[in-house]
Amino acid sequence: MKEILDEESKNALINYRIQRAYETLKEAQVMMRESFYNAAVNRLYYACYYAAVSLLLKYDHQPQTHNGVKTMLGLHFISTGKLPIKIGKIFSTLFEKRHSGDYDDFVYCDKEMLDNLYPQAELFIQPIIERRIVPKENYPPINAVIPQEAN
Repeated sequence: MKEILDEESKNALINYRIQRAYETLKEAQVMMRESFYNAAVNRLYYACYYAAVSLLLKYDHQPQTHNGVKTMLGLHFISTGKLPIKIGKIFSTLFEKRHSGDYDDFVYCDKEMLDNLYPQAELFIQPIIERRIVPKENYPPINAVIPQEAN
């Protein structure tokens, strides 16, 4: 994403990343339901990653790596108070859990962990979506996109 985007292309990419965030949250829900907890953590991280990238793009920041997204989010939004510290902590937690679950041996995520992380991912995405360029009415509230199953 090094190229300079015209306004229309930038808005299209922001819109695409937001849509991917919603779709990836749905994927996490499926992984959780099927007890693929490591995969669910991966999907939660990527849902937040796509939302974070959309926010950074809105303000013309184009990180080249996952660590760059984490760093720029902290530098431009968390440390400035534009987003609460809790949002930064959620992204960092998901970043570490996803990396560990994907690359470390004998790391197993469980239902309890996902029951804790899933609402945090929703909490992360909502304020980021609210700061986007795309009109708010084009996206339903997150809890309407992914209905919670009855226990």
